[in-house]
Formats: sequence, structure tokens, C-alpha cells
Amino acid sequence: MIRGLPPLRARIGLIIPSSNRLTEPQFQRYAPAGVQIHVTRLRMTGPHHRPVEELLPRVEEAAAALADASCDVVVFHCTASSMEAGLAMEGRVLDTMRMAGARRVASTASALVEACDALDIRNVVLISPYAQESNDHEAAFLSEAGIDVIRDRALNLGGGDAYVGTPPDVWLDVTLGEQDPRADGYLLSCTNIHTMGLIEDLEAGLDRPVVTSNQATLWYCMRRCGLSDRVPGLGRLMGLDLPTAASA
Repeated sequence: MIRGLPPLRARIGLIIPSSNRLTEPQFQRYAPAGVQIHVTRLRMTGPHHRPVEELLPRVEEAAAALADASCDVVVFHCTASSMEAGLAMEGRVLDTMRMAGARRVASTASALVEACDALDIRNVVLISPYAQESNDHEAAFLSEAGIDVIRDRALNLGGGDAYVGTPPDVWLDVTLGEQDPRADGYLLSCTNIHTMGLIEDLEAGLDRPVVTSNQATLWYCMRRCGLSDRVPGLGRLMGLDLPTAASA
């Protein structure tokens, strides 16, 4: 018997760094049946890093390409880049994608903020593969959004190959080792690390919600597209709807 694709429910378009190797398999693994994932790559991290303002023309072109594919939502999907220049610049990225024809837009940063709002996380422990400078940029962005980073750990890994090459048990041990009773939740920042399959184990060990870049972005995109699926394995966040303002 020949089987076709499941009935289409939504198309998610992602603009990701060219070196990213985990976003696509993680989204394909966890996206519900009928949710299609489409990806465009930009050289924007590591040796190709540029200030976000300089990336805007390329972001516009990438968003237009995903709009051509009739994506229901288009995401600038790089945690560090979407946070590095503050809320105002992140807003310019979103405006650029809208002007390119994207129906709905988001960044990893906005998805993470909405996830923290939905989970009522105001005090967070931040863990990343980045250098401390990037963690500091993220802490400043989150503070602008009303979320305090009360503790952080930057693993200072050496770029995309090291991000992908760091096994899940390292992230499990590091996160459990940063447990803090003041925390409302834990944020594992980066779209290119092996953390998505750890969420429920971490939530059980920490007794707090856990948010990761790919989990939060998938959740946000699904909810913006009107999908209420509770995806198994992705923790407390998947049992929640968008905050009222974000669903508009």
C-alpha cells in the first residue's frame, strides 16, 4: 500500500546558522504529524559572525524565501544572535521578516520569553555552550524582558562542532549541578546542542520547569498556528497555551 504524507496542519519556516546540525533532526523528531519543517541557512555565527544589523538584508531574503514556501510562521532561529543586541534590535529583525512577506514571525528569543511567561518563570538559571560574553548578552536581553538570570554557566565550547559533539549526559550533569533553590526554572540556551531529549529527566530532578531553545520555538510556532498538541517528552511547557497577548 502506498502511503502519502499526513494531512497538512502547518508549515514552520526556520532561518538557522549554516553550521547548525541539530535543529532539523530535533524538529523532525518532535513535530506532530502534519507539521512540516522548512529551513533556510545563513552564515551568521562563528567565523561568519556579524552584528545583527548587518544581517538584516540577508534575513529579509531568507524570510522571503520561506514565505515563498507558504510557511505559516517564520523564525529567526539562533538564540545568541537573536538576543545579542537587545529587545529593540530583535524587534527590527521581526519587522524585517514581516516586510519580506512572512505571515507570522518570531525569533528564538521571543519564543523563549513567551515560554518563560507561560511557565511563570521570573528567576532563571541560564546554561549555554557559549563564551561568558554571550551569556552576559542573553542575561541583559532577558532582564529587559522581565526575567532575571540569577545564576549562569557558560561552557565556553569551541564552536559548532564542539556544540554538536558534546553528549547529552554532559548537559544533564551540568544542569543538575547548577541547581538553585531561588530558581523558578532553567533555560538551556542554544539551538545546536543535545538537550531536547533531557527535558523530562531534568524537570524530575530539579522539580522546576526546563526550557530549551528548540523546544520553546516548536511550542511557540505550534501555538501561533492554532495547534494545541501536547508533545510527549517535552516537559511542562507542552501542556500550556500561549499567554493571551502572544496569541493575538
